[in-house]
Amino acid sequence: MADRRGDTWKRHISEQLRMRDRVQRQAFEEIISQYNRLLEKSDMQAVLSERYQSDGPRGSQLSAADGGMRGDIQQEMSQMRIKHQEELTELHKKRGELAQNVIELNNQIQLKDKEIQRNEAKISEYQTQIATLEGDCRKLNTFLQDLERANQMLKDEYDALQITFSALEEKLRRTTEDNQELVSRWMAEKAQEANRLNAENEKDCRRRQAKLQKELADAAKEPLPLDPDDDIEVLAEDGGKGPGEASSPSRSLSRTPSKRISQVPPGGLLDSIGNIFGYVRRPGNSLSTSPENTEAPMGGVEVRVPSTALHVFEAHDGEVNAVRFSPGSRLLATGGMDRRVKLWEVVSGHCEPKGALTGSNAGITSIEFDSAGSYLLAASNDFASRIWTVDDFRLRHTLTGHSGKVLAARFLLDNTRIVSGSYDRTLKLWDLRSKVCMKTVFAGSSCNDIVCTEQCVMSGHFDKKVRFWDIRAESIVRELELQGRVTSLDLSQERTELLTCSRDDLLKIIDLRTNTVRHTFSAPGFKCGADWTRVCFSPDSNYVVGGSADGGVYVWNVLTGKLERLLDKHHSSAINAVSWSPSGAFVLSVEKGSKAVLWSDL
Repeated sequence: MADRRGDTWKRHISEQLRMRDRVQRQAFEEIISQYNRLLEKSDMQAVLSERYQSDGPRGSQLSAADGGMRGDIQQEMSQMRIKHQEELTELHKKRGELAQNVIELNNQIQLKDKEIQRNEAKISEYQTQIATLEGDCRKLNTFLQDLERANQMLKDEYDALQITFSALEEKLRRTTEDNQELVSRWMAEKAQEANRLNAENEKDCRRRQAKLQKELADAAKEPLPLDPDDDIEVLAEDGGKGPGEASSPSRSLSRTPSKRISQVPPGGLLDSIGNIFGYVRRPGNSLSTSPENTEAPMGGVEVRVPSTALHVFEAHDGEVNAVRFSPGSRLLATGGMDRRVKLWEVVSGHCEPKGALTGSNAGITSIEFDSAGSYLLAASNDFASRIWTVDDFRLRHTLTGHSGKVLAARFLLDNTRIVSGSYDRTLKLWDLRSKVCMKTVFAGSSCNDIVCTEQCVMSGHFDKKVRFWDIRAESIVRELELQGRVTSLDLSQERTELLTCSRDDLLKIIDLRTNTVRHTFSAPGFKCGADWTRVCFSPDSNYVVGGSADGGVYVWNVLTGKLERLLDKHHSSAINAVSWSPSGAFVLSVEKGSKAVLWSDL
């Protein structure tokens, strides 16, 4: 192929040279022919001149007529000679020009030859490159074919994996359905077992009460001499009660002088009396009030629906996010965006400051007291939860590990563990004794609030779902989807009903035994103002209270399902949280501004 290409360009150059020779020769053919004629005439004139010279002696002998004719011929010949000489000169001049043109053309030919040589070298180089590229192209084609085969193999494997995945997904769906069915059956059996245990406990309680009443009746028939030097605590009798009537457990205790007991009643009898009225035995067989029962039993709390603002005050420097009453006391805590938790005490209808808990690096989002009111737990926007002791305001624990702001944190019932929920879509279980995170559960959505029972954690999420977690198994027992993002959760006193608040401006009470919605509360003008708006039950679970974006406090009656009261005069911005005091006498509401309002019916 290379020889064929070389012959082609050579033939092309040869044809171009021939064409140039033909074109340039046509321009000089006439000059060459005239030059040849001039040469012939010059040769003829030279011959005639020699002839005239040789005939000169004889010319003297010619006649006068012949002499005149010769003169004319010589004159003509002179003119022809001059003319021929001029033509010859012109031809020489043209020959010189043509010679110069030939030289120039030769130079151009040499230049062209050199250019041809360079082009031949380039052609050779290009041919080498073409051969190399053709080799590379063959290699790439081979590699492409290998890739196509590998791609086809991967495609076949993907199709097989897709089929396997579909089969596994179907198996997972069936397993999930079976699991849900088993969980439902298990929950139903647990409910039946709980009902059976409750019935047995109730029967046992009635038997003990009947036995105790009989023992009391027998003990009352026997007179007991008393020593005036010994003191026992007895129940103060009401004037309206007869001496034979039993006193109420909520009546106050009075210490009165009594005579020494000559015959000490059995210890079991005194213990039984203490269990009934909430007292325990002291050394010396006297009765005293139990520290755990200084407050009246919850069933005896008289809840009053608030109607009046007793105290309006500036709680924080900026937005107030959380509020919580301490169990069994008039102490309450508020948390705000100023990174502080402030403690207040309700005295004579006013909230008096008791101190501030510091240590957080960002705004407070949630507050919780332990069951004894000795510790306070607060969640914060700085990805951590902190625990303080209430009596000395000291920071005891800082729990870090979340990768997003912590929106809720709660004590478990044993007060040795807490659960925290975060914007990072995880829930963490912490052990306060070892100060480490025991478990981390991925919830799949941002957690806005948490409530806990003995072995179950309920969490409300941004994806509109309430999830029920088994602490021991780290798994979801069940899910309940609402119509809006869940902002708040609260448990009733019996822990059998769950109160939810969501961004669809509805409050719902869910029966945890049947997993159904028992009540739905709404009101004209009520609007949930934020993703962390907190609502709560009253201490007797007969009312629910929530704050609205318009600054109103709404109280609903659980028994009737209707709006009981609207308090709408003292807040100027959306309400973030409300809390009902354990005594049932006060409600405190906090807002996105800096104000807090203490409500009551006093």
